[in-house]
Amino acid sequence: MDAGSIGHQEWVHLPEPAVLELEQAMLPRDAFFAEAEHVPAERAAGRIAAEMVTPYPPGVPVIAPGEVITDEILHYLRSGADHGVLIPDASDPSVRELRVVRR
Repeated sequence: MDAGSIGHQEWVHLPEPAVLELEQAMLPRDAFFAEAEHVPAERAAGRIAAEMVTPYPPGVPVIAPGEVITDEILHYLRSGADHGVLIPDASDPSVRELRVVRR
């Protein structure tokens, strides 16, 4: 096998800094202890997070409990997970599902 046979992989999608500023819809403590459910990532946009999600690197929380999850953030987290970024504090480190406040 040579380097030319490996193939091209997409880069980790890194959103603009303003996209990382999510709407705080609930106090973090209230969201963390609220009745919650796990939903597929495809259905998590627009929902209120009930967990912290911190990709390593860089080790900075991207989603905090109480914040409204966006499609852009999901794309960033999924592309990172697909490329080996560690997300140890999420209930599902692959970010295929997220823990959200039950409606």
